[in-house]
Amino acid sequence: MFESFYEANPFIFVSKNSVHLKQVVNTNNCFIHLEKHKNTLLITSVIDNLLKGASGQAVQNMNLMFGLNQTEGLKLKANSVKKIKL
Repeated sequence: MFESFYEANPFIFVSKNSVHLKQVVNTNNCFIHLEKHKNTLLITSVIDNLLKGASGQAVQNMNLMFGLNQTEGLKLKANSVKKIKL
């Protein structure tokens, strides 16, 4: 259900593996992992609050307001960390 809900979102990824902060550093991405423990569902998410926080959200909102692609300017990275396949 989560995978289908977020599949069109360019910045949110549902992972079958545990998520780590290193996966999102210097990106506007959010990684989500779901794990069932007996009758409890544990949902873990990681973001880089410097980009996915207020500044990244402001740029994404501005892009939408001006009819630009919502990813414009948000896929740039300060370092060369490789994206980890989910």
